[in-house]
Amino acid sequence: MISQSLLQPQEIEVYYIIPTVRHYLSIFMKEQGSKQKEIARILNIKESTVSQYLSNKRGSKFKFSKEIEDAIKESASKISGNFSLITETQKILKLIRESHELCHIHKQLSPVPRSCDPLKTGCLPYPGY
Repeated sequence: MISQSLLQPQEIEVYYIIPTVRHYLSIFMKEQGSKQKEIARILNIKESTVSQYLSNKRGSKFKFSKEIEDAIKESASKISGNFSLITETQKILKLIRESHELCHIHKQLSPVPRSCDPLKTGCLPYPGY
């Protein structure tokens, strides 16, 4: 569903991308043998939220490419606490921007001009990276 108002890329990340990343992390952590309570602790979210991610009631509006899924799966095995959660999440978000998946999702949700170029808008690259 496209919003009538123009959403900023950061809004797309907060409202759609990050929940989808958490959805995938929850699935992969569960596959790797973690219990819901442990996943909730590691991701710093409620156990009920993990349950919603695992049952596809939350964060399942979009599917990422195989490349992004593989990166999230790898990150799921590296996250053990707050610092690694931040580090791995930022790595995934950077990859989502660089692969232009953010642009693709942004165009699905908001009336983004067809001529939108992430290099010209400042979406890419992250300064200092």
